[in-house]
Amino acid sequence: MECRLCEGNNLKLHYTQGNNDEYKFYLCADCGLVNYDLSGGLNQEKYAEVYNDPFDIESKINKAQKISFDYFSKYARNSGSFLEIGCGNGYLLSLAQNSGHDVQGLELSGFLAKSVKETLGINVKVDNFLSDNDLFDKKFDFVILRHVLEHLPDSVFALNKINNLLMPGGIALLEFPNINAFKFKTQRLKQKIGLSKKKYKKNFVPGHCNEFSRKSFKYLIEKTGFEILNRQSYSYKPVNNLIYSIFPLGNKTRVVIRKPLY
Repeated sequence: MECRLCEGNNLKLHYTQGNNDEYKFYLCADCGLVNYDLSGGLNQEKYAEVYNDPFDIESKINKAQKISFDYFSKYARNSGSFLEIGCGNGYLLSLAQNSGHDVQGLELSGFLAKSVKETLGINVKVDNFLSDNDLFDKKFDFVILRHVLEHLPDSVFALNKINNLLMPGGIALLEFPNINAFKFKTQRLKQKIGLSKKKYKKNFVPGHCNEFSRKSFKYLIEKTGFEILNRQSYSYKPVNNLIYSIFPLGNKTRVVIRKPLY
């Protein structure tokens, strides 16, 4: 097995999942990417089984999307062409549309795409983002990819595809788990020394292909020709979020990147 980011062979077992430790995740010592051994199988369908009401303002999912959009709006103040890859219930797209953006969604799930169209009147293209097809006949000013990157086996192909979708100087927001979060480090340590053992459902199969740290994401960005405008780890708890704005130990990371003008 070689690293899916740097193609190196310097991999070491980092942690396992499953009641029998059958799902294995390997850390690349060279670039820092945590690679899931895909031979164990993947379950991506579990993320597209429910359509969450985009009009429920108390929904945690909608509140999270509102926070993401408000954060991204600092870099995408002017109206423009706006693409969200993996748009879920479409709430963030509706926020962007109401702010004057020309929005487009992309979804792997036909069920979610149909639900967004019926509920919000927003067209969502159904296709596999990692296909070799030209998905759109235009370029975008802004692209958002929230908690999708970790599900894609080929992150280099994914970022190159985002690069091709963006106008020169275009901006993208990516959000993904922070594998070096304090919580995750503590969980792995407890598991390693036998202080805790998570119980998994009988039908559990991982959905994440790759887990990123600051080091591995920086490697990915440099490899695909972007520049980082801003990066933060975060939590939805205000007190924790204040701490994580200083110390990058939050469970999640959001990064704003820009495609060079030339």
